[in-house]
Amino acid sequence: MTFNCRQCGSCCMYMGDYIGIEQETGPFEFDCVSVSTGTPFHARVDEDKRTLFLERDWIERHPRACRFLRPAGDSRIVCTIHDTSAVQCKFYRCTVLKIFSPEGTFLGKVTGNLSLHTEDGSLKKTWESADREIPWNSPDVEEWIAMFLRNKGYIVE
Repeated sequence: MTFNCRQCGSCCMYMGDYIGIEQETGPFEFDCVSVSTGTPFHARVDEDKRTLFLERDWIERHPRACRFLRPAGDSRIVCTIHDTSAVQCKFYRCTVLKIFSPEGTFLGKVTGNLSLHTEDGSLKKTWESADREIPWNSPDVEEWIAMFLRNKGYIVE
């Protein structure tokens, strides 16, 4: 299944320590470095997000967030350099829930596009029955999933 980002911003709220801006090289152009790997990359603010990027209040209130993260409307938080983001960003797939057996054995995870990733047959079967009990369009869908899985005897973090 293709990963579809939900634009919640959770993945990048603490990336300010991992993506460093070395210097601004032009309007909306930056030489950057992935701090964890030392890999340099050139970032360009996406044309359709330049107005968002100019808004500095939000990023000043969130000093640990990636410097290129910005709110877009009431419920979305977006990467303003999506087209030229670092390799680590392009390959990142978030985990919104981790699922364990009652004994504490890791069984699988639910990612940001609300897909289950597991090899456990029992958990897969339980997940297949979720459609009857989970309001998938609810803004609180992650809480609904966690409650559903806990009611089935799983430990959810």
